[in-house]
Amino acid sequence: MARNKKNIPFQKELFLSICGFFIIFVAITMSLQYYQEKSIRHNNLYSLLQEYNHHVANSLNEYLNTDTADTPLPPSPTPKRFPYRLTIIDINTGKVVLDNSSSEAISQSHIDRPEIKSAINNKKNSYSIRYSETLKDTYFYVAYRHNNYVIRTSLPYDETISNILHVDPLFQYILIAIAIMFVIVLFIYSHLLGKSISNLEELAQKAKLNLPLDTTMYDDTSTLGRITKNLRKNYDETRRAREELTLQEEKLLAHIQLSREGIAIFTHERKMIVSNNLFIQYANHITDRTLDDNLEEVFTEPALQEIIEHVTSPHNKHNNSSDTKQIQISKNGLHFIVRGIRFHDRSFEISIFDNTEREREDLVKKQLTQNIAHELKTPVSSIRGYLETLLGTPGISADMQQQFLERSYAQSRRLSDLLNDISVLNRLDETSELYDCHDINLSSIIHEAISDSVTALENKSMHINTPGIQPHMPLKGNPSLVYSIFRNLIDNSIAYAGTNTQITINCYHTDNQYYYISFADNGVGVEEAHLNRLFERFYRVDKGRSRKLGGTGLGLAIVKNAVIFHGGEIMAKNAQGGGLDILFTLRKM
Repeated sequence: MARNKKNIPFQKELFLSICGFFIIFVAITMSLQYYQEKSIRHNNLYSLLQEYNHHVANSLNEYLNTDTADTPLPPSPTPKRFPYRLTIIDINTGKVVLDNSSSEAISQSHIDRPEIKSAINNKKNSYSIRYSETLKDTYFYVAYRHNNYVIRTSLPYDETISNILHVDPLFQYILIAIAIMFVIVLFIYSHLLGKSISNLEELAQKAKLNLPLDTTMYDDTSTLGRITKNLRKNYDETRRAREELTLQEEKLLAHIQLSREGIAIFTHERKMIVSNNLFIQYANHITDRTLDDNLEEVFTEPALQEIIEHVTSPHNKHNNSSDTKQIQISKNGLHFIVRGIRFHDRSFEISIFDNTEREREDLVKKQLTQNIAHELKTPVSSIRGYLETLLGTPGISADMQQQFLERSYAQSRRLSDLLNDISVLNRLDETSELYDCHDINLSSIIHEAISDSVTALENKSMHINTPGIQPHMPLKGNPSLVYSIFRNLIDNSIAYAGTNTQITINCYHTDNQYYYISFADNGVGVEEAHLNRLFERFYRVDKGRSRKLGGTGLGLAIVKNAVIFHGGEIMAKNAQGGGLDILFTLRKM
């Protein structure tokens, strides 16, 4: 991937950094060489003039004790074209004893001149280049101390002397040429190296985003290119392995969601990794309270402690058979097989299987034909009896006739409702595709069912609360079947929960796929022996009372099949505070 525009490209950064260091090195080298050569030239001229000063010093005593006009000074060691100036200064007074460039006596003290001070202090290289206040020109001065005198020789700092002291620039030119060649080579090398580094960076960025790589962009002629090519090969293999692993993970998750077992996988810290809706349903059925989003509360359930202790105990590497443990739990009329499995990374799985389902299905099938015949026989027999009485008793009173006709009509309505419910169940079992599904609002349907039941609720002094039901709960389903779920449940509570009771419809949990609904009342409840059969067709807890109230015995069976039609599961348990609690799920899409 391309580098951020706000950042300097790597090849440019590399080029500028190395080039900057090299230029600094060349500049320092040139400065040191210039200073050294300049010092050598100055020292050469200094030595030449200082040698003359020594000659003067050797004859200085003789000269000072004689007439200066008759005693000549030593000749200048420089060629005649260099007009030298000789000055002798008394250290004690600072006066000029002799100056061959002036015929007049010089009264100005020279003790403060820099070269004089250096000579008096016996410093090395006591010379200076400065402007002469006496002769009004620039001179190259060299001073030498001899006893109480300083002998100073100087040359005019004109073009000739300047050329002598001037540093030859050839070395600088060679260094500059070498520097230019180095910069060119560095630019080419940094460009090639930067390109390889950019390829590595692009590979890292694409690997981070899990994107496919361009197989034609990597040159294997350089070491970095070969490294990049090998990294790309390893990345491709890793990416294919990751894609295969992701595919297998998707298969595993699909298997978990479609499994007929409740499955949940946890980390060794008891944090849930994945679970299916059946696990949530079964765990809520086994526990004495409704679990919310914090499914880790299942670890506090006493009935599961044997499994929990097994899966959280230290792993035994030498005995793989002990990593799986299975127990049976009977709760609220259902029989479960609970299995715990430990994995090598200390994570573990807890699965819950409803072992009563198959037996219950077999029992329902055996009793279905008998129940249908029995339920149809009752209203038909009643109607037949009333009609035979009317036909066989010519002198029967008009009031009695009206009473028998009303009872016959009531039985016919019951028979019609029964046949209608059987038709609904058959369609759900055999031709469920005839029910159209489209986008609906679950909350609106719940409140519609409540609104249609207001009169019956008021007659029983019953109230309905809807905590957890949000104003907008999108669901793809059949509105009439969803309505029948809540209407049948409400009618069932009105018929059997008792007066002055309260119904609670709660969406206690939701995820990306399901709504988890609890329909509970605080009525008389149901004996545990009947809980696992409440959703069977024609099953009644109190047969006489049910028929007296006019129920068909198919309401909860329709509820169950409608829930299954919408991809959910349903079960019933007695609420902890009394009453019946029906738990079910509805798939969102």
